Amino acid sequence: MIDKSILPAHWEVKKLGEVVQVLDNLRKPINSTERQKRIADKKQEELFPYYGATGQVGWIDDFLTEGEFILIGEDGAPFLDIFKSKAYLIKGRTWVNNHAHILKEKDSVTLNKYILHFLNSINYREFVNGTTRLKLTKGSLIEIPFVLPPLSEQQEIVSKIEELFSELDKGKEQLETALKQLKVYRQAVLKWAFEVDKNRYTATTLSEISDKIQIGPFGTQLHKEDYIEGGIPLINPMHIVAGLIKADSSYSISVAKRDTLPNYILREGDVIMGRRGEMGRCALVTSKEDGWFCGTGSLFVRPNTELVDPEFLYFYLSNDTVKKYLEQNAGGTTMANLNLKIVNNIPVHLPNLEEQHQIVQEIESRLSVCDKVEETITKGIQQAETLRQSILKKAFEGKLVKVRKSEVKMA
Repeated sequence: MIDKSILPAHWEVKKLGEVVQVLDNLRKPINSTERQKRIADKKQEELFPYYGATGQVGWIDDFLTEGEFILIGEDGAPFLDIFKSKAYLIKGRTWVNNHAHILKEKDSVTLNKYILHFLNSINYREFVNGTTRLKLTKGSLIEIPFVLPPLSEQQEIVSKIEELFSELDKGKEQLETALKQLKVYRQAVLKWAFEVDKNRYTATTLSEISDKIQIGPFGTQLHKEDYIEGGIPLINPMHIVAGLIKADSSYSISVAKRDTLPNYILREGDVIMGRRGEMGRCALVTSKEDGWFCGTGSLFVRPNTELVDPEFLYFYLSNDTVKKYLEQNAGGTTMANLNLKIVNNIPVHLPNLEEQHQIVQEIESRLSVCDKVEETITKGIQQAETLRQSILKKAFEGKLVKVRKSEVKMA
């Protein structure tokens, strides 16, 4: 709820439906197959943006709205994530489906951009319902308390917000550029580490230095009823993030089910790799993940530790040379896909174990510095998002721009 006592005396608090036009009659759903048929033979210049809950989701050959509107998701929007926008502005000729509400300013009462920023400042917890997919009904939407200053102050507030956001965006862009540069540096470290003397190192293949290479189970081996909440984590490519395994409790199976499929149980020292989609995505299985389960979309390599250090193998499989090999050899048309033959034949130039240990130490020394810098940059980006919310909070408490005394007297 809004605390009226902290607002300027001449500001009002209204229900959103009283001061904003809700134009849901302008939206219209369309079957995705039908939409694709309609645009199949059209040129790009003949198409119009097609919008849903979180932004543009495609194109279509006609338009239902023309002008400037605010959209806010009816369902599927990130309502409870304070760092993500819930509302956005659209302009021109567009088509909106039934997953977003269409809003517009009321003449002499509200401004579109003021409405937009306000809707991105509030907590939607008490206005949405549902569990797996939150929904903001029109009935709840129009009941949202709305802070209403005079039009002239709305414009000042918008101008100040956009000025501050512009500065924030520049800083955030610089931080994100630095993150990209770190990624390039990481690959440069790996490239340096594996620029080998091919005459001195042993030329071999992945299968020859592994005790086991296992593709994840067929879909027929796991059924919908096998998945439980909070069981043994099942690791698919989406759970392999920046060289780490990040489990999701909703993707898990029981111990009993895991034990019926022992070929797919992960052990410490294995290297797990995505076999579909993005090539080269892999992670080292640590003691924490020992006993977890290889998903259908993944594969894992169990190295022969008499020949290869598991950490060395993880770094080796993470470098761009291997990634390019996989991209060039992967099968599939709509999505790259690896099979056992491709993975078995990954070329490896292998130094002896002592040199492998030295290479791993050098890589970890350089990458540990990288990790610290990345942590600092990531915190900076998070702070920028926190500051963005702080700016909005101040704006709608009347603390971002000075209230003109003449307008107070008139109120």
